Amino acid sequence: MSQRIVVTGGGTGIGRAIAAALLPQASQVILVGRREEVLREAARELAPQAPPGVQISPLACDLTVPAEVDRLSALLHRGAPIDVLVCNAGGNLGHAAGPGLESIAQGWRADFDANVLSAVLLTEALLDHLTRPGGRVIAMSSIAALRGSGSYGAAKAAVNAWVLSLATQVAPEGITVNAVAPGFVPTTPFWEDRIAADPASYDKRVAPIPMGRPGTPEEIAAAVAYLAAPGAAWTTGQILQVNGGTVLGRG
Repeated sequence: MSQRIVVTGGGTGIGRAIAAALLPQASQVILVGRREEVLREAARELAPQAPPGVQISPLACDLTVPAEVDRLSALLHRGAPIDVLVCNAGGNLGHAAGPGLESIAQGWRADFDANVLSAVLLTEALLDHLTRPGGRVIAMSSIAALRGSGSYGAAKAAVNAWVLSLATQVAPEGITVNAVAPGFVPTTPFWEDRIAADPASYDKRVAPIPMGRPGTPEEIAAAVAYLAAPGAAWTTGQILQVNGGTVLGRG
């Protein structure tokens, strides 16, 4: 389909799996993240999977810093319109906050910046450069938005609210906006260090999953690929839960 695709947090884990899943429909996949060398390594490893002629471009940017997002946006505006924007960057930064109010405030702000501002700033900067009609914005939410999890869950709930608002705003222009909300996906940097520190946490997380196993980055990427495909042109303002039945659908 020769689409120009941006994947934030594209150097590792779910973001990298998303980039791999979208390669068949791409003319260019732009990997965005804070760590340039990680992005370059991901681009090198993805290259053999890419169809002939598909360009994989690593671009470093701290998506919580408006000036850096402005610079990235200016660079992306020099090329063709963006067909698919996947806002996957984020993380759980507030869980390590100490007991004092200053530490708690820093943790909550860190989670809001990493999960909400990283999506909102880049999307706003590129909104006028999305394909019309047919553009896709896909944000990464989490099961935590429905199950608590402190500042991280609150940040992901804010992502959901933003998705619903933006979907209504741009629907008349033929642009869809959706979120994918993964459950427990342990083979990612998000979880690997936490499981290494507390190996029992793996079984605790798997126990309430009706399907009896965790998810994989590739399964989350498949949900994103559906929302990015032409067949999803009438799907917008949705939070797609991919969690093995841990939280069942709500109408």
